[in-house]
Amino acid sequence: MTDRTTGELPRERADLLETLAKHRGFLRFTCRDLTDEQAARRTTASALCLGGLIKHVTGVEERWYRFATGGADAMRSEPIDWEGQFTMAEGETLAGLLAAYEEVAARTDELVATAPDLDAEHALPEAPWFEPGAAWSVRRVLLHIVAETAQHAGHADIIRESLDGAKTMG
Repeated sequence: MTDRTTGELPRERADLLETLAKHRGFLRFTCRDLTDEQAARRTTASALCLGGLIKHVTGVEERWYRFATGGADAMRSEPIDWEGQFTMAEGETLAGLLAAYEEVAARTDELVATAPDLDAEHALPEAPWFEPGAAWSVRRVLLHIVAETAQHAGHADIIRESLDGAKTMG
């Protein structure tokens, strides 16, 4: 929500947007100049590939966006391919995965800028990894998206360095 007198976002929202942009940028930069074959290649002992990481982060951000705007039922409204979310399927391209990521990121950024209340919360869905009865605020969801993106940007950097020696930083 922008300040009516200055047209600027409150500091917290501006900080969230800047941090999201920074870590998304690291993740996207790691995929620069790659072919689809390279983006789909596993380069470490892990089953992860760069295209699969982009696909996974997109799906995770999309699900948490749905949670922040509609609660647990909205989050679960689309099925999850738990294994396929980390790989590039036949016909998927890195360009297509990056475009989908940009669309999801734009929706999340709009949420950061316009959500009426970052303290608004929803009960988490039942899952073994969530404390029973716990609820997360929109703010907590956004911090989780930042953490998830930063963690996977680090994974991507290792995969890329193993692929062709390129690094995101350094």
